[in-house]
Amino acid sequence: MNAHYVILGAGFAAITAAQELRALDNTCKITMIAPKAEFIYLPSLIWVPCEKRTGDDLRIPLGRFIKRHNIDFIEASATGIINAGRTVTTNTGDVDNDGLIIACGGRFIKKLPGIEHAITPCEGIVAAETIRDRLKTMSCGTIAFGFSGNPKEPAAMRGGPMFEFLFGIEQQLRKEKRRDAFKLVFFSPAPRPGVRLGEAAVDRLLGRMKELDIVIHIGHKIKGFTEDTVTTEGGSFPADLIIFMPGMTGNVWFANSDLPLSPGGMIRANKQCQVEGSPKTYVAGDAGSFPGPGWMPKQAHMADLQAQTAAKNLIDESNGKTPKAEFKTELICLIDSMDKGALVYRTEKRQFMLPPMRLGHWAKHRFERQYLSKFR
Repeated sequence: MNAHYVILGAGFAAITAAQELRALDNTCKITMIAPKAEFIYLPSLIWVPCEKRTGDDLRIPLGRFIKRHNIDFIEASATGIINAGRTVTTNTGDVDNDGLIIACGGRFIKKLPGIEHAITPCEGIVAAETIRDRLKTMSCGTIAFGFSGNPKEPAAMRGGPMFEFLFGIEQQLRKEKRRDAFKLVFFSPAPRPGVRLGEAAVDRLLGRMKELDIVIHIGHKIKGFTEDTVTTEGGSFPADLIIFMPGMTGNVWFANSDLPLSPGGMIRANKQCQVEGSPKTYVAGDAGSFPGPGWMPKQAHMADLQAQTAAKNLIDESNGKTPKAEFKTELICLIDSMDKGALVYRTEKRQFMLPPMRLGHWAKHRFERQYLSKFR
């Protein structure tokens, strides 16, 4: 009887896991479970406020991908995992499996007082479009850009995109000849924000902010927000628009599972992406807590690497082999500023940052086009 593998999610890790499973086993049954049969290309959300992309450009129906890879799709939301991983509970019923890859992502921590007054851009298309629409209505004012992390899960943060929103919007205001009417403020509780990109990268990013007359407010714990104020332990400052990326944690339903969770609320896994103590159960991407260096990123590229590893090890384990493949820890980030891009690269053996160049901007465009071609 052919094995039945279930994948939770429809993001980067889920898409890559499905491709890898099908490539490794042409006869297995693959079921994807997600609220919608669509993929959102999150890296290009940074271009929505500047109107280089629309929401429809980044909202990709998965029908062709599902058919091409012979995947069954269940439109549902997971509510728990029981029977040592062999059953996924959903809002439409239970789904049994012979192997499971959890690639459903995480969620942003929304505990700060007044956080409803801040827009979290990586939450999706609606958030990015809201930023676009707010910018159109503003003739002047202060725009605050910030991010924080999960103190119990150092890897669970998204700082890179916030630098892109900051530099991209700054450039757009210049292009519209409106920059002088706006004050831009960057804030973070970290004294060295973005340090996972490397010490040299932090110096360059902060140096670039000073060159662009962006106010820097860092190293102070964030206390909360109001409709027009950001408050930290280092003081408060006014803000007419607050764009803020909080730290990440696991989904609420993780607590309704048999799975081990890290102190930060993510699913604990080893270097093989296998969930601790759970045979034939794997995790990839933002949902997992993995061993590795403190700078290990939560980004699409890392999710892809983990998904490839998870799929290979699941197939090996299903065939009676010991799962041995380990994911590579690699950070590749193109920090785009609407017309130029700075490349940051880091592994456990080397790291470097290239200065902003037009080539970097077009490389990000090219990668988007190449990645999305798989769905057409």
